[in-house]
Amino acid sequence: MNQNQARLQVVSSDLTPTSPDWYKQPLRPIAEIIADLSKPIPSRYLAQRKQGGTNLTYLPWFRCVTLLDRCTGGHWDYAITNIHTTSDRLILTARITIHAAEGAFSREATGTETLKEEYFDKTTQSKQIREWAYGDVSSKAESMALRRAAAKLGLGLYLYEKD
Repeated sequence: MNQNQARLQVVSSDLTPTSPDWYKQPLRPIAEIIADLSKPIPSRYLAQRKQGGTNLTYLPWFRCVTLLDRCTGGHWDYAITNIHTTSDRLILTARITIHAAEGAFSREATGTETLKEEYFDKTTQSKQIREWAYGDVSSKAESMALRRAAAKLGLGLYLYEKD
């Protein structure tokens, strides 16, 4: 282990994301950051939900942010780069940029959500269509885009594999 690696190891082990000096850590090589992001995610960070009769394991957006902070030392940015709507869908594009020793590395991904839902009205005994609350739709699309962009950097990519 060279002197810089030893210093980085000491700095990283002494600091936590709640420490004021957390974001002053030195930039790490992108290969190390990607390797850390690509590691299996501890189960305490994951959640499950039913989707189409199947239990789906996923990484909630706020835990995705926590892991990005920890693996990059806080040296990352996030931006919504495009929002598009159709008659029934919101499509949002997000970009994550990691700042590493060699420079900045970005990945973009989309998230989408329907603007309306079809449901069966028991009173009228017919199918009805109602619009979702706009904020909820955009939050879901943004969460999806953030998680997909992070997966393109290795974070939880294995969660997208089908059995």
